Amino acid sequence: MNPSKIYRIDLEPIGRRAEIAADETLLDAARAAGVELVTLCGGEGWCYGCVVQVLTGNLNPPTAAEREALSDQELAAGFRLACQARPLSDIKLNIPPESLAAQQRLQVEGQETTVRPDPLVVPVDLNIAEPTLDDPRSDTTRVAHALIAAGHAPPVFPHAILTGLAGRLRTQHWTARLGLRGGEVVAVLPAATPLLGLAVDIGTTKLAAYLVELETGRTVAKTGAMNPQIAYGEDVVSRISYTLEHTDGRTTLQARLVDTLNHLVAALCEEAGASRGQVCEAVVVGNTVMHHLFAGLPVAQLGRAPYVPAVSEPLDLRARDVGLELAPGAYVHLPPNIAGYVGADHVAMALATEVLETDRTLVALDIGTNTEVSVTRGGRIWSCSCASGPAFEGAHIRDGMRAAPGAIERVQIIDGRVHLKTIGNQPPVGICGSGILDAVSEMLRSGIIDRRGALQAEMPGVSMGDGLLLFTLATPAVTAHERPIVVTRKDINEIQLAKAAIRTGVEILLAEAGVSHDEIEAFIVAGAFGAYIDVVSAIRTGMFPNLPMERFQQVGNAAGAGARQMLVSAERRAAAAAGARRVQYVELTVHPQFTQRYMKALYF
Repeated sequence: MNPSKIYRIDLEPIGRRAEIAADETLLDAARAAGVELVTLCGGEGWCYGCVVQVLTGNLNPPTAAEREALSDQELAAGFRLACQARPLSDIKLNIPPESLAAQQRLQVEGQETTVRPDPLVVPVDLNIAEPTLDDPRSDTTRVAHALIAAGHAPPVFPHAILTGLAGRLRTQHWTARLGLRGGEVVAVLPAATPLLGLAVDIGTTKLAAYLVELETGRTVAKTGAMNPQIAYGEDVVSRISYTLEHTDGRTTLQARLVDTLNHLVAALCEEAGASRGQVCEAVVVGNTVMHHLFAGLPVAQLGRAPYVPAVSEPLDLRARDVGLELAPGAYVHLPPNIAGYVGADHVAMALATEVLETDRTLVALDIGTNTEVSVTRGGRIWSCSCASGPAFEGAHIRDGMRAAPGAIERVQIIDGRVHLKTIGNQPPVGICGSGILDAVSEMLRSGIIDRRGALQAEMPGVSMGDGLLLFTLATPAVTAHERPIVVTRKDINEIQLAKAAIRTGVEILLAEAGVSHDEIEAFIVAGAFGAYIDVVSAIRTGMFPNLPMERFQQVGNAAGAGARQMLVSAERRAAAAAGARRVQYVELTVHPQFTQRYMKALYF
């Protein structure tokens, strides 16, 4: 192999291409082309998510990891793991839908909460005296005097504003709407132009972005995207590892994320008929690792005990310093983090659901690869993070996938017959998190598995495959790829591990707060996965306690709602900061009841 040889890689059906060296992998080519593949392991070869099919061209012989992941028939048909395969010629690839991290259902909906607008950036319209030979005062002096005459203090002009001020004043014929943040000018716009703000929820998997009118609080546009960092590892631990293994790892992850956010800003502005220059303020929330990677902060310390954040206090950064293309002087506000694995997104969720300010007895959780839980009682708050794993994203499940078209999202078993609902009503290609939870719940109800999760060989639909018992959800006759979609004992175990982690976190916090199940007034479920799960399935499998259904509230992207509150209200920012300081964090891994409760919660 000649490492200096460059080969062209065509990625279909995406219609993109990349050029890579002979010592690089097809995963490197996908990353270079901006095509996000499922890579839970960050490209180490153990998650088997990045399966691609070679249509033309030659590759290195299959590795041991590929021979374990793929059958002889699949290898003969050209299927390979992108992270293991290196080119020996130009290559044309077909990427199966289940290997794509993009084209997935994106959760931007959430409860709308109304707050009184009290933005940090306020508009001031000015008519400024035009200079003459008799009045040659500088442009900044003219603006300052006009502001003082309007009852404001002398302003501060950041360099980014000064570089464009002269041209704007003359183009706008000496009228302007200034965006003032305190005494600092952050934008110079035509008179009466609306001032806008950007709220972003950076999830480990998905991004949600909202464009908001600062004066009214009205959301004028919203959109979502996959987090491009998925190409470097699906969970936060893999991404921390990437920064440790690559000298430019942290800057690469930050740059990929910010580049995607800038594309989202462009899309939002186009939808709203606005310009980037109108976006005068931003609020960005995310878990602690996402927070740090966005802000360019070190994350190595978050990967080892005692998992200490570099920063827990609220931050206000200039947007341009992190690469966000907004108004020249715009700032980005990052709310506080609570702990290494309970971040600003949980603070935003707790703010939007009134968890930070209530005297009621509540449970609130945001389900993801790491599930954050809070319990409140009498104005006190306890929080923890549960390592629930990626099973609810479809990872580690034999036929698992994310919530993309063709993913099974609902399962019912009636009189021994399996009834399925897929996203987009497409032919099944795999099963996403809500679907696998439904499947396990229905299998438990129907007696196909026992409370230990063991498959019952005599039950209809249960058969042997690869020497193991499995349950068939969809036969090759109905699937898009003409392969069966099944549930294995290992799949069931993954759900047991995930639901046990969540239930253990809930129960330990309830014990810390001295709260019984009967005392829980509301059980709030937030997040993209939480919006789609069937609460009955969650109760039946033991993930949630058996409460009356009316106590459950599925609130969608509450972190995004909290970010929007903080965007338009200085008071809500202060409430978030004060509430976060009151949280009592509980570290589950050293809690004396953890092992006993976790082992009990593994059973259905």
